[in-house]
Amino acid sequence: MKFHRTPLVDLVWVETAPIQDERGGFVRVFCEQDCAPLRPNLHWSQINLSQTAHKGAVRGMHFQHPPAAEAKLIRCLRGRIFDVAVDLRACSPTFLRWHGMELSEDQSMQVFIPEGFAHGFQALTDDVQLLYLHTVPWSREHEGSLRFDDPTLAIDWPLPVTQVSAKDRAAPLLDRGFAGVRA
Repeated sequence: MKFHRTPLVDLVWVETAPIQDERGGFVRVFCEQDCAPLRPNLHWSQINLSQTAHKGAVRGMHFQHPPAAEAKLIRCLRGRIFDVAVDLRACSPTFLRWHGMELSEDQSMQVFIPEGFAHGFQALTDDVQLLYLHTVPWSREHEGSLRFDDPTLAIDWPLPVTQVSAKDRAAPLLDRGFAGVRA
């Protein structure tokens, strides 16, 4: 595995090394030893599979508050997405900045999103499938979200937004008093 820094502190592209032969392919998505440069003793406690039916749909922007703050490793298994992370850590030099990257089934990349970031994505094709690894289980009482169209963030989604859940549409907008989250 190779790790590539992004413009946001601690947000990392993870390049995997697929092996191909006449039978097909094989790729190691995670190895604790190989991922030690990201974080020693990195463990996953929950793995989720997300399916999005239609191009243009947006999911997010989601995060969890401490003590249930979570890191995520995300890989696109089918289709293509524009993946977005927003740094919500008040102590970070990239506080409230976002970074977007394309993930697809055809590339050997995945993204590591540390605690203290909001995450969301837009489907760039129909029939998208994502694999999420989480360091802590989902917790209703600790979940947080931001609006995908928050003018303070001004996320530049590549396609017109065609679908958003009612829950994501109801997420709060940032205000001047937003103090960030502890990671």
